[in-house]
Amino acid sequence: MIDLSGIASGLAIGFSVVLTPMGLLYCFFGVFLGTFIGVLPGIGPMATIAVLMPVTFHLDPTYGVIMLAGIYYGAAYGGSTASILLNLPGTASSAVTAIDGYPMAQKGRAGVALFITAIASFVGSMTGLVILIALSQPLSRLAIEFSAPEYFSLMLLGLLAASLLASRRPFKALAMIVFGLLLGLVGIDLNSGTSRYTFGLPQLFEGLSLVALAMGLFGLPELIANAGRGPLRQVDRSSITFRSMLPTREEWRRSWMPMARGAGVGSVFGTLPGTGGLIASFMSYTLEKRVARDPEEFGKGAIEGVCGPESANNAGVQTGFIPTLTLGVPGDAVMALILGVLMIHGIAPGPMLMVDQPNLFWGLIVSFGVGNILLLVLNIPLIGLWVRVLTIPFNILFPTIVVLICIGVYTVNYSTTDIFTVMAFGIVGFGMRRLGFEPAPVILGCVLGPLMEENFRRSLVLSGGDFSHFVERPISATLLGACLLLVLWTIAKRVLRGRRSEPYEAVSDPSA
Repeated sequence: MIDLSGIASGLAIGFSVVLTPMGLLYCFFGVFLGTFIGVLPGIGPMATIAVLMPVTFHLDPTYGVIMLAGIYYGAAYGGSTASILLNLPGTASSAVTAIDGYPMAQKGRAGVALFITAIASFVGSMTGLVILIALSQPLSRLAIEFSAPEYFSLMLLGLLAASLLASRRPFKALAMIVFGLLLGLVGIDLNSGTSRYTFGLPQLFEGLSLVALAMGLFGLPELIANAGRGPLRQVDRSSITFRSMLPTREEWRRSWMPMARGAGVGSVFGTLPGTGGLIASFMSYTLEKRVARDPEEFGKGAIEGVCGPESANNAGVQTGFIPTLTLGVPGDAVMALILGVLMIHGIAPGPMLMVDQPNLFWGLIVSFGVGNILLLVLNIPLIGLWVRVLTIPFNILFPTIVVLICIGVYTVNYSTTDIFTVMAFGIVGFGMRRLGFEPAPVILGCVLGPLMEENFRRSLVLSGGDFSHFVERPISATLLGACLLLVLWTIAKRVLRGRRSEPYEAVSDPSA
């Protein structure tokens, strides 16, 4: 049951946190910077959040998380700009928008495409926010019943979903999950007091710095990969005026249902650990193409192919906070970083977060609503500014980011070891990109690894070393069964795909 009085009192707490000068300042800064980063191709929210993580350690955790969350969903807004104008997605989830957004721009409808994406993003975000508010309390009450076996099984399901569902190369992603789990084991074992994977270096006794790891895997590889990129194609700013942004009555009529369907698709997929806005946007595009009267128009400038995925993307981003805040299981790599920030501040995300940290929990939720209104107010009048942002030379932007990375990672622990860690994992991350390995699962594995180990050991201690304890409890057994079905489904899908790709060969029998 949904406790409406509890929601009302919680929202009152949230408004008292956000509607203050500091709350509004950090919310505005987060969404503005997120939009700026989303507009620029080749950087993305992961690298930006990794760079700004050290800043949050000197802030109140509530304001720090509000800022990081604003960067995340602000980038989801801004990522469509470069997709529409240059056919260069600012974020991975906005790649679908380029399929029909860029053809619209070539037809002289760039203003309409930019305007409708802003509206669709707002509709999707607010729908996801309503679902987030409605589901948070019931899920938290359910999660209170969880013990160590259930938490271990849930985290295992989240990691498998992140690798097998949210990646085009599921087994490579699974290998990166395992790599991340191993990185999470570096340091002193709290149970035995022995050092693991430290190679005798005292600097590693406390484990690898999550900030340095994130900056190395996401910040530097993006810069290295884009270092040789030439200047972007110039955009005709004079052709994008406020008058050119206004859709026709027919375009409005064709947009509302795709927005609604996209918000529904995004809300469903966002709540599942390991999926998020990327999967939601692709599923929404597929759905719109299937229900369209003229599917052949898709890929040539169909407005349904722009507003549906944008709505789904932003709804998935908002509802992605549901498993992170209520269960303590990150929905994607960005959620893992935010989870890491909370843990560094000594805050344990999960079912008791709403009770133990009501200012943070409800302040973050209310900031989503305020931030999305700010984004709607900012994006439409400032589209001309975002177009000008695309003209910033990379040879100025990227060295500045490298300097900020070095300063930021050093100021966390004032340790030069962290700078060398960034350099080492920057090289590793670039090599992973070249070999087709995704770095995001590494962060998920590194954050959840210690938590999984703790709950796994606790379960065995409580059961006297009996592994059947994991399947004797109904919720844990259900989650493990879902893990098994997910693995079998992935293997079956790969086998069927391999059979379909085999060329047909006629076999002739000479004796016939």
